[in-house]
Amino acid sequence: MIGGGASGLGAAIDAAARGHRVALFEQADFAKGTSSRSTKLVHGGVRYLQQGNVSLVLEALRERGRLAANAPHLVHAQSFVIPNYAWWEGPFYGIGMKVYDRLAGKLGLAPSRHLNIDETLEAIPTIEQAKLLGGVIYQDGQFDDARLAINLAQTAESLGAIVLNYTRCRNLVKEKGLVSGVEIEDLESGQTFTVRAKAVINATGVFADSLRQMDNPQAGSIIAASQGIHIVIPRHFLPGEAAIMIPKTEDGRVLFAVPWHDHVVVGTTDTPVASAKLEPRALREEREFVMTHACKYLNHNPQPEDVCSIFAGLRPLVRPDNSSGNTAALSRDHSIIVSQSGLITLTGGKWTTYRKMAEDVIDQAETLAGLEHQPCPTVNLQIRGWTHEPIKAKNLQIYGSDAREIENLIKITPALAEKIHPDLPYQKAEVFWHAQEEMARTVEDVLARRTRALFLNARASMEAAPLVASILAKVFSRDSDWQKKQVEAYLDLAEGYDFLSSKSVGN
Repeated sequence: MIGGGASGLGAAIDAAARGHRVALFEQADFAKGTSSRSTKLVHGGVRYLQQGNVSLVLEALRERGRLAANAPHLVHAQSFVIPNYAWWEGPFYGIGMKVYDRLAGKLGLAPSRHLNIDETLEAIPTIEQAKLLGGVIYQDGQFDDARLAINLAQTAESLGAIVLNYTRCRNLVKEKGLVSGVEIEDLESGQTFTVRAKAVINATGVFADSLRQMDNPQAGSIIAASQGIHIVIPRHFLPGEAAIMIPKTEDGRVLFAVPWHDHVVVGTTDTPVASAKLEPRALREEREFVMTHACKYLNHNPQPEDVCSIFAGLRPLVRPDNSSGNTAALSRDHSIIVSQSGLITLTGGKWTTYRKMAEDVIDQAETLAGLEHQPCPTVNLQIRGWTHEPIKAKNLQIYGSDAREIENLIKITPALAEKIHPDLPYQKAEVFWHAQEEMARTVEDVLARRTRALFLNARASMEAAPLVASILAKVFSRDSDWQKKQVEAYLDLAEGYDFLSSKSVGN
């Protein structure tokens, strides 16, 4: 398995759960790319229903229910309100959301309903009131994407898979023209090694074409990368319990404002980009679009200095032969492509359907490798951290059943209860846990994906970096020079998430 995002990790779990021998290699950290930069929704996709892609919506709604059952510590129901400013919007979106409810069937969360003006303001008190006629409320899912990815990596490992970050695929091994393994470089030690395999799966997302062209230099491009950006603002801009969903802005895009970790995530855009980058940056026009529409629909207008963080992600959309430059019209369905040499590429899709994507690609891999088909066991497979037990400490709720282990670290060493920064909820004990149990290797791993500090408060995360580096250095027996380089690298990265920094603007 090459690639440690949602699709690769899901495939590793599926294959290992069926009893196969599995190794997964990720060139950076798990969910470093697209899989940590989503709108934080586990959803069927209302806009796909508008586009008439009923099959995708139906599949996603089923998977939403399964994911909520398999990872309840990270996935929960979230109310969304569609505010109505025209007479026709109430009946139009009301009927649409009833169809959405029906498609979910037994895995539905709660029925949608119309709201009058007072009910709409009670749900979203800071919505723009001028010309407001009411709203439609419906239920979807919300989650922490990077935390789920880390738990998926742990789950795969518990099932017997070898799961490694900071290991890059340098080449494909072939015998008689057929792929029979990979050559891997350990980016920390510089050592290389060869892994033989009956099937190799390319799950590298927006970088899928690079591996396909490593296999065959003449392979055409199948990925049309689309950029989506989000800003993160303080919670007081949306203090109610509901999120806002604008199904169609003036230029036809969908806009969300979603409560998340005591902040609000606002986005997204859908901008075609010519090439994929591991650290994409928001374009100036994207920044202006999101800020303008945040001001349009919120009665307290956020200013640039209010933005806690800005982040961009790339969607790996599958390009049809005659595609135009409009990525909003391209399919969000996943695709499985097998090259003449036997390289299996899994791409497209969305976080919500990662489990079904994995099931489909492992079915294909079994056939290609000549293995006896094993039934997929992941429909009801509990993800690491699964629990319904209440967890009092708010910052530890994302760890699920592992929270008690972090609490035990604090009982043994009370000093680990100290926060890593006054404006961040995270404790020193969590950093030790990340290094010892969650495969964190760098300051960025801790502040961007094990915690979500970089996404919630970029400037505070930069101030916390030296302390995090010192804790990691203690765990890994690293010297002061390593700490210095880690902090410098992180500060350079994190400036790109600071809305007021010139480094946060793409070319």
